[in-house]
Amino acid sequence: MTFEDNFDMKNAISGVLVIDKPVGMTSHDVVQVIRKGTNIRRAGHTGTLDPRASGVLIVLIGPAVRLSEYVSASDKRYQAVITLGKTTDTYDEDGKQTSTAAVDNITEEQFEKELKTFIGDIEQVPPPYSAVKVQGRKAYEMAREGEEVDLAPRTISVYSLELLEWAPPEAVIDIFCSSGTYVRSLAHDLGDRLGCGATLTGLRRTKSGKFTLRDAVPLRKLNEAFADGTWYQYLIPAAEALADWPALELNNEQIEAVRHGNRVPAENPEGTKARGISEQGELVALLELDEATNEWQPKKVFFS
Repeated sequence: MTFEDNFDMKNAISGVLVIDKPVGMTSHDVVQVIRKGTNIRRAGHTGTLDPRASGVLIVLIGPAVRLSEYVSASDKRYQAVITLGKTTDTYDEDGKQTSTAAVDNITEEQFEKELKTFIGDIEQVPPPYSAVKVQGRKAYEMAREGEEVDLAPRTISVYSLELLEWAPPEAVIDIFCSSGTYVRSLAHDLGDRLGCGATLTGLRRTKSGKFTLRDAVPLRKLNEAFADGTWYQYLIPAAEALADWPALELNNEQIEAVRHGNRVPAENPEGTKARGISEQGELVALLELDEATNEWQPKKVFFS
């Protein structure tokens, strides 16, 4: 029996495709390619990558799209190319150049010293050309119309920063950070600290949540699989999207209870959140612990 035979309807297909997004496409472009290739309309990405950026883009298909808010909140890892001595209004190469400066006096030691000041919980102002909304309007739309954009700082977490390559005026760094971090802003702010200005000239996401480039399929290769009907081999079960959550195996009686929104007892819980899975490893529900009653409360149910 083929994989396809296990499904009565395409709508029943649920899972994750981890794409190695190429430079030049928007995240939405990639989703459109997947909708066309799978013939499944219910699909969406988690965590936008700019057209100039490449790397790990997670696309959820079918009922798994309901995991989006949880997957989107996952930590991210990037390799970024930062060019010192110039700034742009978009903080990357897409914008107008706004300043230039000599970088001969910037040493590797100085760069690393300033880089480390960004580790930890920090306040970061998003770039003016971003999708952050100001009074219902996207910041980049306001900026394009010449309006002054006043964005409030946000608290983000930067877990580690490592200088991988020093070749002035360029530097390549590894960034492990929380969701919501703007690498463009980090590059811009680092340039301010160094006094020479800086802009982001290359970005590759190497990790999103538990998924890395090792899990990712190049879009070109996926398109080939769409053409010959073998794309299912790249579909990861929905339960794996949150594999860092503890798994709670539910018996048939418990699955029936959870399906109807009823609680199940919690025995030695490892945390306050868990994935309820069937004996076959299918995702049944996302559960939240009620510590007062020591019971698991279904938050999102995937078995109808």
